[in-house]
Amino acid sequence: MTTTPQRRLLAVHAHPDDETIGTGVTMARYAAEGAGVTLVTCTRGEEGEIVVPELAHLGVGAEDRLGEHRVGELAAAMDVLGVGDHRFLGGAGRWRDSGMMGTASNDRPDCFWRADLTEAAADLVAIIREVRPQVVLTYDPNGGYGHPDHIQAHRVATYGVDLAAVAAFRPDLGPAWDVAKLYWTALPRAWVERGMAAMVAAGSKLFGVDSVDDLPMLTPDEYVTARVDGRTYEATKRAALARHVSQVAPDGMFFQIAEAGGEEALGWEFFTLARGRAGTTTTTADGVETDLFDGVA
Repeated sequence: MTTTPQRRLLAVHAHPDDETIGTGVTMARYAAEGAGVTLVTCTRGEEGEIVVPELAHLGVGAEDRLGEHRVGELAAAMDVLGVGDHRFLGGAGRWRDSGMMGTASNDRPDCFWRADLTEAAADLVAIIREVRPQVVLTYDPNGGYGHPDHIQAHRVATYGVDLAAVAAFRPDLGPAWDVAKLYWTALPRAWVERGMAAMVAAGSKLFGVDSVDDLPMLTPDEYVTARVDGRTYEATKRAALARHVSQVAPDGMFFQIAEAGGEEALGWEFFTLARGRAGTTTTTADGVETDLFDGVA
């Protein structure tokens, strides 16, 4: 007989590798602590930029099989993080990677950016009502840095959380479930400034820019309400990143960041509580939660 873990977390991400980049140590830590961790990925990442020459034949301009390849990369990364429950929204291939804003791929009727919001949210409702997570993670309204699929993932996650709690909405999808806390991923400005200084000291540039003002994904420090100490799982996160072979070069930016900043660089992850009540048991002197489940009954 199987039992349902008392603590359950669900993360909604746009493409394979986003989950490891943004919430890798969080997922690994809670999975290791015995929480139920579910990942929902909205597309297979068909439009991703391939960084490995020997895989170039999989790209959009050639065989257009990158999506199916990235399904395997994602599975390998989840094995590393210890996440046994990972799913694609509506099933693998239901929604296609939309590519960057303004590109031709945005106009495809099957791309995630063009998805009917209620239809896509209903697919998530079914998962939420099955898994019954107390905590859901996704992006902020700008999708972190403005990628259309990240923005759409934010919309779908937010609407899905709303609809899952409404008993009259699609009762065929299971009993209503009210998510206790919804978090947005965050990158605090002060923390990124320290990372940039470490990169400069190591003779490199963070994402190739000269100033944090050139980065589109920063969160004002006062909006960051939670931080997860995942330094114990920093090496696990790096190992999971390495499984996304087509997208993350061994000498690429994320590994340069890790080399320059050590476990401090990739071992902390930050969030903004968008819905629900902040806990008080693990809150620090500066008012920041250190456990996403704090306050969950």
